[in-house]
Amino acid sequence: MASAGPDLGNDVWRKSSYSNGSGGLCLEVADGLTGIVPVRDSKTAPHGPAIVVPANAWARFVAAVRHGDLTT
Repeated sequence: MASAGPDLGNDVWRKSSYSNGSGGLCLEVADGLTGIVPVRDSKTAPHGPAIVVPANAWARFVAAVRHGDLTT
């Protein structure tokens, strides 16, 4: 049986500094959770889904974004 995942209802979410300022491409993350980083689309928050990424994978992703290693 699959786990429902962590309860994210009381977490403090913040909009990513890389989000689009016009409201179209907005990503939110919840900080301060051990070993995981929940991520959600702010257009569907707070009732929309969130994905939970291992903290080390999120750190590698953010580093790649900062260094311009990702292309669209």
